[in-house]
Amino acid sequence: MMTRPCDALPPVRGTYTMGAPLKDLVWFRAGGPAEILFRPADADDLATFLAAKPADTRVSVIGVGSNLLIRDGGIPGVVVRLPGTMGKVTVDGTRLTAGAAALDANVAKTAADAGIAGLEFLRGIPGTVGGALRMNAGCYGREIKDILVEATAIDARGHVIRLSPADMGFTYRHTAAPDDLIFVSAVFEGLADDPAAVRARMDKLMADREASQPVKTRTGGSTFKNPPGKNAWRLIDEAGCRGLMHGPAQVSPLHCNFLINTGDATAADIEALGEEVRARVKQTSGIELEWEIKRVGIA
Repeated sequence: MMTRPCDALPPVRGTYTMGAPLKDLVWFRAGGPAEILFRPADADDLATFLAAKPADTRVSVIGVGSNLLIRDGGIPGVVVRLPGTMGKVTVDGTRLTAGAAALDANVAKTAADAGIAGLEFLRGIPGTVGGALRMNAGCYGREIKDILVEATAIDARGHVIRLSPADMGFTYRHTAAPDDLIFVSAVFEGLADDPAAVRARMDKLMADREASQPVKTRTGGSTFKNPPGKNAWRLIDEAGCRGLMHGPAQVSPLHCNFLINTGDATAADIEALGEEVRARVKQTSGIELEWEIKRVGIA
């Protein structure tokens, strides 16, 4: 009898899906499938899977795919996507506990309703708490490192690990936490404030963002990290890349550090455009831009 790759995986309460399309799960609306998509029922189910899976099983994690480019050949192995039930947000005084599947925007809104200041910037980050922890996400001068009290993750052997901000080893758009950790929740802390004042600051941030960024298009968010003392968008603009196209992939005319899918661009189109931008910036400024968007899978 022919065996399937998922037959070697441990029994779980969640679901395995072979050859699951991922294109519609990421903001670019491009890219290949997961060899196996695993949706755990909860954190215990995820721990059970990690503890019992074959040692050579490749495991990747995706959230809502807001800062992610999945190559057209898809992702080999098991791709974990946490369910919405792992995205609950609760409040205790000036602290919030959020599941890793919670949208950053929902954390910001919950904080505002509870009169907690300091988390407004999360409203402008189009991803989940898990992704924000993995890349020390930030905008408008604030980052995850500024509000984190503690993160909880599960390691490759199914052990629950708790990490302090120091354990996370945050730097600009990076954490030193081991790559095999899958974050399941985080505790954030802000300051008490008037809910109306918090909402007003959050609304202004969103208005500024919508006026300056292509937030309503198929994009992966900020494409390149800002080099020290420089703005990536300015370097790209000075290299003449504003509006540059590779097939249906385009450098946003509104904000040069955003690549957009104007139609049916493949992941290869988008990545090739990004590499063309890097080459032109290197030629005009001598600076080598570093990808901020996470690129995964096989071409």
